Amino acid sequence: MLSILIPTYNYDITKLVKEINDQLRLQNIDFEILCYDDNSTNLDLVEKNKSITKLEKTHYKILPNNIGRSAIRNLLAKEAKFSWLLFLDADVLPKDKKFIKNYINHISNSSQIIYGGILYQENQPKPKQLLRWIYGKKREALSYNERSKNTYLSFLTLNFMIHKSVFNQVSFNEDIPNLRHEDTLFSYELMTKNINIEHINNATYHLGIESSSVFLKKSKESLDVLNLFLKDKLLPPNYTKITRVFFKLRTIKFNYLLSFIYLCFRSFMEKHLLSKSPSMLLFDFYRLSYFCHINLKK
Repeated sequence: MLSILIPTYNYDITKLVKEINDQLRLQNIDFEILCYDDNSTNLDLVEKNKSITKLEKTHYKILPNNIGRSAIRNLLAKEAKFSWLLFLDADVLPKDKKFIKNYINHISNSSQIIYGGILYQENQPKPKQLLRWIYGKKREALSYNERSKNTYLSFLTLNFMIHKSVFNQVSFNEDIPNLRHEDTLFSYELMTKNINIEHINNATYHLGIESSSVFLKKSKESLDVLNLFLKDKLLPPNYTKITRVFFKLRTIKFNYLLSFIYLCFRSFMEKHLLSKSPSMLLFDFYRLSYFCHINLKK
């Protein structure tokens, strides 16, 4: 009935897999847990992760080459044998001991995709991780009601269940850069095909919080990819909030000013964002000004 699909790379998945396995065995259903390692470089973690093969119906496969975030998800789905696929990122942990049961109870004849949501732990992390934590709590850890207002853009791929027949219609794009925004493109494909996303309260905690400097770098990389999507016409200009704002600014040529501000005040903004009190308002402005800047480059 249910295939649990967990892609991993240089991350300890033993606690997650043990918890999921325990919950599955209580449900008296057919299941499998497929954990595919995208050719991790940390051999100590690889050895530790191998211990999950002792668990019932649990498989750990190390890929011979690193194939990327989209391709490994597609491979997991292709090799899964059951009709329902539950994708979980390696760095999550269910909030509820009834996590699996909650998903199963929400399956109906009309179900296509079910998204449980994401949470961040309340305890504040180290100062050098604050930017990622604050962003996650304010922009990603949305309530059921908030997510339901914007069904597709509030969908994240770190904790969702999808019927295999639906995944066969809309899979992850393997031709895009292996940086970010594969979930944005995936959600847009779902929207264009009128595939319904059912939002429920069944969250996982996101545990893998990178440093503020790494997150800032990844945020810029994700904007580079988003810009590429627009140029390649993979996404329309009005799909994401930042691109909608950018194109409005461009009509009045205000994008030139923001690009200039980015060049002049980039160091100042980055210093604040990497501090102990980063502002989400400044983070939004930083991202928008950077997006204006890269769109002026030839």
